[in-house]
Amino acid sequence: MDEKELYKGYRGNTLNLLKQHNAPVWSEVELTTSTATFYGLILPRSEQADDLHIVLKMKTGYNIGIRYDKVKKIIIHGRKEAHYKIPEKEFPYSPKKPRVKLFGTGGTIASRLDYRTGAVIPAFSPGELYGSVPELADICNLETEKLYGVFSENMGPEQWIGTAKAIAEEIEKGVDGIVIGHGTDTMHHTAAILSFMIQNSPVPIVMVGSQRSSDRPSSDAALNLIHSVKTAAESNIAEVMVCMFGPTSDVYGLLHRGTRVRKMHSSYRSTFRTIGDIPIAMVNREVIRPLRNDYKKRRNDKTFKLFPFFDDRVAIVYYYPNMKPDMIDSLVEKGYKGIVIAGTGLGHVNKPLYPALGRAKDAGVAVYMTVQTLWGYAQMYVYDTGRDLMELGCIPLANMLPEVAYVKLGWALGMTTDIDEVKEIMLTPIAGEMTDREPSNGYLILQGGIPEVEEFISKVKK
Repeated sequence: MDEKELYKGYRGNTLNLLKQHNAPVWSEVELTTSTATFYGLILPRSEQADDLHIVLKMKTGYNIGIRYDKVKKIIIHGRKEAHYKIPEKEFPYSPKKPRVKLFGTGGTIASRLDYRTGAVIPAFSPGELYGSVPELADICNLETEKLYGVFSENMGPEQWIGTAKAIAEEIEKGVDGIVIGHGTDTMHHTAAILSFMIQNSPVPIVMVGSQRSSDRPSSDAALNLIHSVKTAAESNIAEVMVCMFGPTSDVYGLLHRGTRVRKMHSSYRSTFRTIGDIPIAMVNREVIRPLRNDYKKRRNDKTFKLFPFFDDRVAIVYYYPNMKPDMIDSLVEKGYKGIVIAGTGLGHVNKPLYPALGRAKDAGVAVYMTVQTLWGYAQMYVYDTGRDLMELGCIPLANMLPEVAYVKLGWALGMTTDIDEVKEIMLTPIAGEMTDREPSNGYLILQGGIPEVEEFISKVKK
């Protein structure tokens, strides 16, 4: 075996060190540094990685990088080459089980790691998913289709429209439920737009992702997939939902309405939260427990409405102190047809923006106001600022979330260019995007350190 194969991905400083100790990749080693001793398997490096670190896979399943100039001794205890291939088994079919269709857009649900490039390769065929998560076969007959293979930040109107049309085709074929694998970063945008594009669905449409990839012991991928497939197959809730971890532990998942959900933490597994309301239901391996009863129910027919339209000449402007009017003017000059403002307080911006907003109104640009606090309502009758802004054409959107307002405005403008028709669409609730009131038990901030909160957490934390 040649040197390149023996020391995959290592070069320079780390290559010299491994050669000096005759420790090729896949060696089980005891590696001592100036501060500690580590036991693990030497992994290949990515071709784009630096030459400063040796990577070990620990018995815990986690990988660590150890800087070469800290290494004092390497003792080899054996060699154990690993092949990170997800076992593939034929997915069993049962005529008594419901049929679920899983669409992939690029989010990683089950995966293996390509140590040559450092990339996570998704597993997606029914056989691969069955090999990774065999519990799925106890729930349904699973079919899969890869629609896209993009990071979620690259999802946009083209993919939203394509996904909506693919869902429509499956509903017409009589599927019992639909799951959409999606990257978590923009999952709430896609959930919102699908809520408008696919209306009155007779079956559950469940979006799911994972915060941590499947090669990590703390991955939430398998359980999220089980929960989402169970929801699609068995739930009586026929809405667009996001299914992700409820608490940070693996006790249960939550089903969030597609127009009231938001990603609220960059790395927690329990990152998705219902805003301005409470989730639709809890789900675990055994049961789906509704938390409310005002959801749309599953039906046996195939009737629904498809509206696959979107005008991408829409922007969100997040107001900040001292914002200049050219922020608004530039959008108007570039031909944008809609602007959503995430304003301060009850829906406010500074006075220097007023003339620019007047120019936007004169140009026929639809301008809508939301609140950047996320919780609460745009209430623009309370202060002079709000009333002045409404005179300039800014229309408050109650408690619609800024991202939801963005996709709804693009969707509305995709269906009509009549500014009055757009207004009627925007102010008419379709999928719970605006509510009459926020529930008293919906808004809760557990501010750490406060005695009564610490006492509460100590009683419920497992």
